Amino acid sequence: MKIAYFDCFSGISGDMCLGALVDAGLPLAVLEKELRKIPLRGYTLASHKVKRSGLAATKVDVPIDKKYTGEMKWNDIQKIIRESSLSPSIKKKGLSVFRALFEAESEVHGEPVNKIHLHELGAVDCIVDIFGTLIGLEMLGIEEVYASAINLGSGTIKTSHGILPVPAPAAAALLRGVPVYSAGDAFEKTTPTGAALITFLSQGYGDMPVFIPEKTGMGAGGKDPASAPNVLRILIGETIRSTAQDNIMTIETNIDDMNPQIYEYVSERLFKAGALDVFLTQIIMKKMRPAVKLSVLCSKKIMTEVIDIILSETTSIGVRYYETSRTILERRIGKIDTGYGKVRVKISEYGKQPLTITPEYEDCRELALKKGIPLSEVIEAARTAARKQR
Repeated sequence: MKIAYFDCFSGISGDMCLGALVDAGLPLAVLEKELRKIPLRGYTLASHKVKRSGLAATKVDVPIDKKYTGEMKWNDIQKIIRESSLSPSIKKKGLSVFRALFEAESEVHGEPVNKIHLHELGAVDCIVDIFGTLIGLEMLGIEEVYASAINLGSGTIKTSHGILPVPAPAAAALLRGVPVYSAGDAFEKTTPTGAALITFLSQGYGDMPVFIPEKTGMGAGGKDPASAPNVLRILIGETIRSTAQDNIMTIETNIDDMNPQIYEYVSERLFKAGALDVFLTQIIMKKMRPAVKLSVLCSKKIMTEVIDIILSETTSIGVRYYETSRTILERRIGKIDTGYGKVRVKISEYGKQPLTITPEYEDCRELALKKGIPLSEVIEAARTAARKQR
């Protein structure tokens, strides 16, 4: 799978996204031709090489004729997108990004979505940045996007509503639940457009996933501070074949005062809630008290439910949790004829080579009892049959 990693060490904006994609090999003329499928007038695309704190980067600008700079509402944007001749998938993605953007502006201004204008974002510029990024990723064959924690910048910005703090209120609303920080010179490093794009595109945030980089692109922002390069870096490459990477949550608690029989019930509830794994570790706590560490691996979306179960069903008075990255082999399940009967087998592969072949215990147990033969014999027969069928 081809993926892109957005390294947002100096924030992210729409023009930085376009610049990074063009720098990574996206032909500007091809992108411009595709953007002409959107019924917009009065703009051109221009790119040129620049330096940001000594690093070479590409700056993409969208010069706009002043008579096409009027504000647009949500209904205007929808009409333009739906009347375009873009592919249905790009239309759908673009509408999702814009909807999130308008909803964030609606929230911070306390107005209905249909009454919100794009204000500082600039309607034509914003459409080009968002659709240019979506089109560019598709043209480069990128299937998934991941991102670092996002540098927001600091200080204040001048808007039609007056002086506002960085990040802009709409950007702050869009970035809820995303790891962010502030570092370097005081200016706006992440714009609402950049926030809307990355929160829609990214499958996860944090350290770079395991993959083989093939291309790197540097997209320049407008400012050129001396302290650090104001660029968005994109690394594009292939994931290692037959593996997948994702981020999950690890939730733990130490317990030294609970009836051990309760752990089975707690584990059943956690698995039913969607936990990926639940396990117990014998530990020694302060004053040499023997105890058990309860650990749960789960997706971020069920983290609250998992914590509720632990705190309500055990004697724990608190939990700790942290994000964990993992690399997993591709797995498939098939039915194998063992000679004694059919058994489900889970096969984990790397490339074309099976690394582990695990017959389903309950299937093997049932056959062993039915045929009156040792369980180990059925398990080995299932493994042997699975190897022969490859």
